[in-house]
Order: sequence, then C-alpha cells, then structure tokens
Amino acid sequence: MNLNKLSLKDKGLFLKLLSLTAHELSVYAFQNVYMWHNLFDIYWAKIQNNLCLFFKDKIGCFLYLPPLGERIKPEVIAKVFKIMDKFNGNQALSRIENVEEKDLSFYQHLGYSFRFKSYDYLCERSSLVELRGNRFKSKRACVNYFTKNYKFRYIDFIPRYSNDCINLYKSWMNARQVENTDRVYRGMLLDNLSCLQILLSDYRNLDLVGKAVEIDNQIKGFSFGFELNKDTFCILFEITDLSFKGLSQYIFRQFCAEAKKYKYINIMDDSGLENLKNVKMSYRPDRFVPSYIITRGNG
Repeated sequence: MNLNKLSLKDKGLFLKLLSLTAHELSVYAFQNVYMWHNLFDIYWAKIQNNLCLFFKDKIGCFLYLPPLGERIKPEVIAKVFKIMDKFNGNQALSRIENVEEKDLSFYQHLGYSFRFKSYDYLCERSSLVELRGNRFKSKRACVNYFTKNYKFRYIDFIPRYSNDCINLYKSWMNARQVENTDRVYRGMLLDNLSCLQILLSDYRNLDLVGKAVEIDNQIKGFSFGFELNKDTFCILFEITDLSFKGLSQYIFRQFCAEAKKYKYINIMDDSGLENLKNVKMSYRPDRFVPSYIITRGNG
C-alpha cells in the first residue's frame, strides 16, 4: 500500500470527494486538513475508491477523517486499522476521528465502538448580523462602542499583511500565556501559530476569505474563513488586539454580514476549553453538530 504525502496539488481530489456529501463539521474541508502539515506527517491513500487520510506524529497514527467516497465497504475500515496498527506500538492508538453522527450505526454494525469528541457550534447568520434582543445586548454595545470611539479601516486581507498578522497573533498569544499556565493550553496556542503560518504562506491557493481591521496604519484584527457547504460559511481564525474594546465583536459581525449567501455560520468547536465554550455560547448557537471517534473494543 503506497501512502502519498499530502500537498497542495491534492486539493482537487479532496474537493471532489468532500463535495459528494454536504458536511456540517468544519474539519471536512481541505483548508482544515492542510493547515496541520507542519505538526503532523499527513498521508493519503486510495483504498477501493475511498480516500483515506492518515495523520502521524511521534505519538502514533490515526485517521483524521473517515474514508471519503460514495460508498464505504467494511473491508476498507479493516484495512485502515491494519495500516494504523503498523505505525502504532499500542494498537489502542489506532482510531478514526471526526465521524459524523449519521454514520455511527455503520460502525456499530461492524462491531466498532465510539466515543464523543466535540461539538461544532452552528449559528444562524442573520442573528449574528442583526444582534437583536436582550440576548445580544452586550454584543451590540461592544460593536457600537468600537464604531463610535475608534478611527479604523475594515479591509480585505492581502498577503502583504501576513507578517503583521503573525506579529499580532504572537502578541495575543504571549498575553494568553501570562494569564494561563496550563501546559496543554499553551501547547494549543503554539499549534495554532503553526497552523496560521501555513494558512498565510499558502493563502492564495486555499480558497480562503480574509478580512482585517487597520487602526493607525497597523493591523489590529483579522479573520479568515471558507465555504463549508452551500448553506454554511466557517470562521476558521479570528484574532484581535483586545485593548480595543469591541473590536472582536465588530470584525465578527462584519464578516458575517458580508457572507450573505449563507444561512449558517460554523464557529467550530471549543477545543475542550471552558472559556472558549463560554464565548461561543454567547453567540447563541442554533445547533450543536457532534463529532465522534471510532475505536475497537471499549474505546
């Protein structure tokens, strides 16, 4: 079995297979796969017309997405576990991540176990733009404060802003590290920096939409997103200088306002962080889209 190292030239193949089904989880996008390639060795293989995506690091190997294709046969699942087992000293590390709820019965019928991984937060775009009612009172106040108290430019992102965005992220990250000494959280901050660097270096080839806010000729906020399906736009990254009150609420609202063709905004998962969960819940999600991990035995 030949495993192919993931590269940008594989984008078309992924898009073709990802488009066979309208996925609601943000991970079902080439951008959300490719951005990890500095942190994992990412390989893909075609197994009986199914595209199988393997993530490997010093800990082990797992399938980042379930096999992609029109029809998944039981022998494909058996094969991917066999491949993962060759990399993993401990076979308990072999798993399939980011499985959608609608597919759980298929794996259960084959004797596999599953466990909950996370939720993506799915919001109605119109609610995020209008910010009506008491539930969005604080959001409206923040947006209004920002627009009344600062001179700024809301602009399209272009690659020459990349270094400014990296510097802004590093400043934001350093402030977060001072406030939070948790080792896992700090590791996530560094991982996200690596992902951001990938997205910026290959921005033109990744079908991203980017916006930025400039104050005093400096980038003080930026946000990136992409079309997940015909009804849903996904906000992948948003970083702002929090010394400017209301900036984060402003850029988020403006970005959503411009995504007029979409009914929903996917604001991704909370990475198991309570503070991030609270922020996402403050936007009153319309639905929670679960993802699961498939394992053997009792998981």
